[in-house]
Amino acid sequence: MTTPTGPPRDLVGYGAHIPKVTWPDNANIAVNIVVNYEEGSEYSYAAGDCENDVLGDSGYRFPAHVRDLAQESMYEYGSRAGIWRLLRLFDELHVPATFFGCAVAFEKNPAVAACASRAGHDLVSHGWRWEEHWRLSRDEEREHIRLAVESFEKTWGSRPTGWYCRYGPSVNTRELVVEEGGFAFDCDAYNDDLPYFTTVNGKEHLVVPYSQTYNDSQGSKNPSEFLDYIKRAFDELWLEGERGFPKMMSIGLHPRLVGQAARTSALREFITYAQHKGGVWFARRNDIADWWSTHHHDFPLVDSLRASC
Repeated sequence: MTTPTGPPRDLVGYGAHIPKVTWPDNANIAVNIVVNYEEGSEYSYAAGDCENDVLGDSGYRFPAHVRDLAQESMYEYGSRAGIWRLLRLFDELHVPATFFGCAVAFEKNPAVAACASRAGHDLVSHGWRWEEHWRLSRDEEREHIRLAVESFEKTWGSRPTGWYCRYGPSVNTRELVVEEGGFAFDCDAYNDDLPYFTTVNGKEHLVVPYSQTYNDSQGSKNPSEFLDYIKRAFDELWLEGERGFPKMMSIGLHPRLVGQAARTSALREFITYAQHKGGVWFARRNDIADWWSTHHHDFPLVDSLRASC
């Protein structure tokens, strides 16, 4: 068996030497709300695929050879209703968000891209389609990255400077993202609570890790459980910041899931709670990347007396 190529693993990271981070206004925590806009770009027979996607809002699975109209309509809810509910909420509470957008999804509903862009939210490429990049050859993946950038320039009005794959990258993704030349960072990692620099083919590259943990697709999707989970995470990370070691928190959302009214209510409660507590920087992902590159490119690592060594 041939061993797959790809980047080496790093199981050490910052370790016990925690970066002494300073966020704007000395915030204890940076919170990035991420809207994964995928609706219309998922696998479906309607799109010419030979399979149904499975991450709608149903536990029922059709046979592989049968078109699942119910699952398709659950995705449609996200683009027809859920996304607009979320955009209204962000506008009401004056909270910026990041769109992990799939290019084809915006092509199917360009009004979403236009509205989100006008509202001041930012864009990270979530691919040409909502597809698993490990299925693609290196040349196919390079071409899909090109198609995505070209598409976003038309729908969003500008190209994205960040990248994120469905389910994480292939062994080629990071090299291709750096090779493309227009991406300042990627989010294809789940291994830290802070950004970090790595080296790709001799070039320095910024990684702003994402989280599947604080994500509306986890667990039972019960609104109370979702609220409890992200609130507990926020409180613990906020406390770490209060003690001198601020972190960042990514909250992953999907319009077809959290765009349902009951779950939007839970999201509203969380945002309001965090705003009232204070000491929080609600930031777009590009803002975090720019801040890190400007203020924390070279900084001392502080030995944490509380770390287990």
